[in-house]
Amino acid sequence: MSARGTRGTPEIDLRAAHRAGSKAAGALLAEPETADWVRKLAAADVPDAEVRLPAGSALAEVLLDLAVPQEEINPVVAGRAALAGDELLTALLDRCVRLLVRDMGVVGGGRDGGPRLGPSIPELPDGTGPAGTWFALYVLAAAAPHTRAYHAGLGVPPDVSRRTLADVGRQFAVHRRRHGVPGLANSSWLLRHFRGVLFQLGRLQYERTRLGGTTGEAVAAAGLPYGPGDPALAVHIPDFHGPLTPDACDDSLARARAFFARHFPAEPPAVATCHSWLLDRQLADRLPADSNIVRFQSRFHPGRPGPDPDDRLPLSFVFGDATLPLTAYPRRTTLQRTLLDHLTSGGHWYEGNGWFRWAD
Repeated sequence: MSARGTRGTPEIDLRAAHRAGSKAAGALLAEPETADWVRKLAAADVPDAEVRLPAGSALAEVLLDLAVPQEEINPVVAGRAALAGDELLTALLDRCVRLLVRDMGVVGGGRDGGPRLGPSIPELPDGTGPAGTWFALYVLAAAAPHTRAYHAGLGVPPDVSRRTLADVGRQFAVHRRRHGVPGLANSSWLLRHFRGVLFQLGRLQYERTRLGGTTGEAVAAAGLPYGPGDPALAVHIPDFHGPLTPDACDDSLARARAFFARHFPAEPPAVATCHSWLLDRQLADRLPADSNIVRFQSRFHPGRPGPDPDDRLPLSFVFGDATLPLTAYPRRTTLQRTLLDHLTSGGHWYEGNGWFRWAD
């Protein structure tokens, strides 16, 4: 793939590339997950689309637009040369971008099922070198013009596009907090942004989706004329964006109601849903009633909690590293003490969920 971009779909033959001496092919073949991923990419039906990944200072400007930390930009730009020299990884990147273009704006199934849209991007093995280390970021950088064009076609304001795609920088911060080294966390999560189904509007993010079976049935049981398969908005709570105050949430919801009515008028959402450890109702029993978390919970009709405990999730979000002994974590805030006291006493935390009617 040249800096000018490509339109013809490159051929992908993992074993042929391995026989030709490709180190990346050998590393991908050695891992069943990545070998299967390559086979699925090679078999996918992709459209004719220009795929352009800049190099040098032009790539640096793209990364800055995505809020990549400035201290990480030079290694990413340097790795671009390794990508250019690897025909297999170049072809895989090309196909990933085309899959994003193919499914741009298409709403998938609900949380309880439905088709997987766009590509998936696993963590690539060490043997793929710097091009593999930054592969997901290169895909996002090459896809960004297509996402912005889709946004512009809908009339989405440029500042909404910018703040939505800047979640890339947030995931760098998440990776460093969790692992202590540079990297991009949650690349599969970011594909939603670049596929044009998720938008950041103030304090919260909103993903166009459909009601899954469990939540859809709960909504129908509550007497609303909606059920599984109906349009919905999944509410997400990004980190590093200030406190989750009622005023900030009210402002975000007001923006979202105007935004989706204006830009997706043919797709009025039935309800808003949320799946998060912040909706574990045990928090309401342990935190003050006027805390931001409890007041956020009060917006939702409670759904059925996850069947299995997931203690690592709140520890990851609150402390970064979820692998330490409980005695190693700080206890500076009420939330920190609440999480740790509950676990120390033998309790567990669960992913909660809830919903509320979108149109009053």
